[in-house]
Amino acid sequence: MLFALLTWQVLVSGPLLTPDVGLSRALVGTVPDAVTERLADLGNVPVALPVLLLALGCALWRGDRLGPAAAAVAMAVVPALIVPLKEWTGRPGPLEPWAAGYYPSGHTATAFVAYTCAALLVRPYTRGPWPTALAVLLTALTAAGLVLRGFHWPLDVLASLLLCAPLLIGVRWAVGRAPIRRTPDTP
Repeated sequence: MLFALLTWQVLVSGPLLTPDVGLSRALVGTVPDAVTERLADLGNVPVALPVLLLALGCALWRGDRLGPAAAAVAMAVVPALIVPLKEWTGRPGPLEPWAAGYYPSGHTATAFVAYTCAALLVRPYTRGPWPTALAVLLTALTAAGLVLRGFHWPLDVLASLLLCAPLLIGVRWAVGRAPIRRTPDTP
């Protein structure tokens, strides 16, 4: 529902865009570009996808088939969801008002799905909540970098998180169905 509301506001230039623009203007440039650009790069496919591929390999090696399949499908669905929405909404960027296609954020979606799927896949074989914490941290750093650098509006980032959450719920369900093959070093 919230995603639909945000999308509607973007399409009709609704009142929610005023605080979005104000927040963006207050944040952009507050951290050096060299830092924020590196943070935003955490959402690049060449950075995030290898993390997911390693986790897929680990889960497959441990005998899980359903979890890796669900994670791979979720990652493949990301561009199928994001690209048409970017074209449909045509939202200009914070620093490039002549350009279009900023809503929702593809980098945020890539980071959120890749890192969270990786965490879900390796969590059954690890001790403690560190995979989930690391996924949250990497996604938050990506989102912060995108907003602070001026690559995306805050609502672009929030929309990607809302759009991808159902995909991750499905992956969580699939991972929970897989039998855990324990080794002597697994708790």
